[in-house]
Amino acid sequence: MMLKVAMLSKWHVHAEGYARDFLKTGKAEITAVWDEKPERGMPWAEALGCDFEADLDALLARNDVDAVCCCAPTTMHKDVLIRAAKAGKHIFTEKTLACTVEECREIAKAVEENGVTFTISFPHKAWPAVRFAKKHIENGDFGRVTNVRIRNAHNGVSGKWLPEYWFVKEDCAGGAMMDLGCHPMYLLAYLCGKPKKITGIANSVLGTPVDENAISVIEFENGAIGVSETSFLAFSSPYTIEVHGTEGIFLWRGNNDMKYKTVETAKLNKDFITPDVMPEDGGYPINLFVDACINGTGSPDGLGMEDAIELACLLENSYISYETGKTVEIKE
Repeated sequence: MMLKVAMLSKWHVHAEGYARDFLKTGKAEITAVWDEKPERGMPWAEALGCDFEADLDALLARNDVDAVCCCAPTTMHKDVLIRAAKAGKHIFTEKTLACTVEECREIAKAVEENGVTFTISFPHKAWPAVRFAKKHIENGDFGRVTNVRIRNAHNGVSGKWLPEYWFVKEDCAGGAMMDLGCHPMYLLAYLCGKPKKITGIANSVLGTPVDENAISVIEFENGAIGVSETSFLAFSSPYTIEVHGTEGIFLWRGNNDMKYKTVETAKLNKDFITPDVMPEDGGYPINLFVDACINGTGSPDGLGMEDAIELACLLENSYISYETGKTVEIKE
């Protein structure tokens, strides 16, 4: 079986990559494109060798569309995804799911009522380094985890390579925190559990209409404090993960620069250790989504609706904190 996929908008900078990734699976074909801007969508459809549909409902009514990949502006997600779910189309969506938890709940209701498979793009959960940290946290190898810091940043603004439309708040709903900041946010929740409070700090150093530089500090119910760092202004900033516990430490700076140390390794007079064996990659979200749709197995673990809502909750409350200058208690 080949999964027939429609691409919904080329707005997101990952859209072209997602289209290529669907085709690379060898199990999916792209049958149609819709874009809120026909002048952008039509040439893309031509390049992909498929039909362009100017009317979203017409696309969703097509028999040769089993699933959709949503790369529309974030502020359009609620409308687009609810319509897709009601049309019975499986949904793969770029993060974040929607601008507020309330909007996410409306999408969730439509997905559940129509029995479609839902997957959100959280690719960093699959990384071996993240899976290694998760396993050892769960095993208690680091003792009581007290602090986790994750940094994901680039120079998209200071290097002037992000497109200007990326800063239109009416479309994107936010800046660095809403975009790159998603990854540290969902990884902190993955590693630390249920969040309790959040404080967000952000600014626009070079004057774009959205936040260019942001940090969120999250207190979790288990007592751990997480720090999510992100920026569009960072020169040569490595992806960084730090896990600090009462009996151990884990450090990762991308490109296999990983080491850890525990009370047990210290007893053996060993300093920081580089692991000899790593967990396997957990699988790319698009590949997992295609297989789930074909096999009818439901949302892949860690990429489902509740995971998507958890991220939206952190983002929404971090922005509330940033705008009010107050720490926000998380009630969702």
